[in-house]
Amino acid sequence: MRDFPRVLKTVTVFAVVFTVVFVAVLAWERQQTKARFTVDGQTVVLRRAADGHYHWPGRIGTRAVDFLVDTGASGSAIPLPLARELGLPELADITSHTAAGPVQGRVVLAELQLEGGVRAERLRIVALPGLGTPLLGMDVLGRLRWRQDANGLTFELGGATR
Repeated sequence: MRDFPRVLKTVTVFAVVFTVVFVAVLAWERQQTKARFTVDGQTVVLRRAADGHYHWPGRIGTRAVDFLVDTGASGSAIPLPLARELGLPELADITSHTAAGPVQGRVVLAELQLEGGVRAERLRIVALPGLGTPLLGMDVLGRLRWRQDANGLTFELGGATR
């Protein structure tokens, strides 16, 4: 029993150190998100994230999500569990041809909002059971004027179809 205070002190020190490190990592991630996504008037610039991909923060309905920008995808896609959790209307079964091969999914109807003011209402999206993160495809990106250069992906939203 004499060792209890020493054990308690050790556990407390580790808990405090863990909490400080955890908060610091969250702050660093938030700063990285700000650094890779900027809005300047009618221009949105996406820079590559640490994973080598472009991400565009937004919303599906009322849920905040981080879309993975996929210029090679003809359509946008979301995880099926997310679609069901949000109660999105399911319209039909679909076989989606992915890099991993054909996958069975559902077509759902959703409203997307992207940071910077881009909106897509009543958009038909594929909901896939094994998908880990929402994908933003050319069904949305193709409506916008954009270019890729050394700075990243730059979207000119002024006058673009939204």
